[in-house]
Amino acid sequence: MAKKTVYRPRPVAPRPATNAPKTRQQGQQSKDLHAINENIRATEVRLVGDNVEQGIYTIQEAMRIADEQELDLVEISPNAEPPVCKILDYQKFLYQQKKHQKEQKAKAVKVVVKEIRFGPQTDDHDYNFKLKHAIGFLQEGAKVKAYVFFKGRSILFKEQGEVLLLRFANDLEDYGKVEQMPLLEGKRMIIMLTPKKK
Repeated sequence: MAKKTVYRPRPVAPRPATNAPKTRQQGQQSKDLHAINENIRATEVRLVGDNVEQGIYTIQEAMRIADEQELDLVEISPNAEPPVCKILDYQKFLYQQKKHQKEQKAKAVKVVVKEIRFGPQTDDHDYNFKLKHAIGFLQEGAKVKAYVFFKGRSILFKEQGEVLLLRFANDLEDYGKVEQMPLLEGKRMIIMLTPKKK
């Protein structure tokens, strides 16, 4: 008769309680950019800010002051001697930093370049249509790169192309200024216009 195999489950190490409330000091240390509270390794720190008497304190004294104000002790210059700390609401501080970064990004101007193509013998109707588009682009704050494309033997008309581009720039002088005069690059003669600041 075959022996019965008795299954015994492996002993499992008890997990730390996950529902324990997070203390203010624990926060989200792994993601934090600054050392805060108990994570500050220095024995002495220089306290700065509006809500404290500035000076050098032991870490215990600085922590006591932060606790009294129910705020965090945040290391803002770890490489200073001693490290510089501020007492503040760390979550609020992070939020303000993120907000500031967003504002900086919004201020950073994204340069959009719109291209307008002409043939060396563009008729007036087509020219006016493209001029209207260029005005719109410049008013939106985009740069305009206008060029005359020469196919085959039409390169013989490069003077005509230059005249056309200069006329184009002249007609747009209320909306944009010439950044680059007509320049022949291979089979294309290019002029760059940048919007006028309002």
